[in-house]
Amino acid sequence: QVQLVESGGGLVQAGGSLRLSCAASGRTFSNYVLGWFRQAPGREREFAAAISWSSGRTYYSDSVKGRFTISRDNGKNTVYLQMNSLKPEDTAVYSCAAGREFNARYGPTEDLLYAYWGQGTQVTVSS
Repeated sequence: QVQLVESGGGLVQAGGSLRLSCAASGRTFSNYVLGWFRQAPGREREFAAAISWSSGRTYYSDSVKGRFTISRDNGKNTVYLQMNSLKPEDTAVYSCAAGREFNARYGPTEDLLYAYWGQGTQVTVSS
């Protein structure tokens, strides 16, 4: 049974940093992509970043590119999201997700690619 457990959320002032972690278990993720999505109150879930477990190729939304960095530690089966220069508009519940990388219909930036989801962790950025 696949489990994704996020941690590292919290309250931070604008301009500050946080690092989110996603501990993955329950299967081998070598053909998977791991992604971070976020959802703010009253808004739809949106893609933030993703990484190929095997190649390390990364994907970012325009809104986080240059400020967020996604990485993985294969030995620990953990994916990280380093978030710098945080803005109040980054406030959201951040969720980790896993999906098969080679999908004919959906790409790594689309939530329909992802079959497994964590519970999420709250990130609040104060102005």
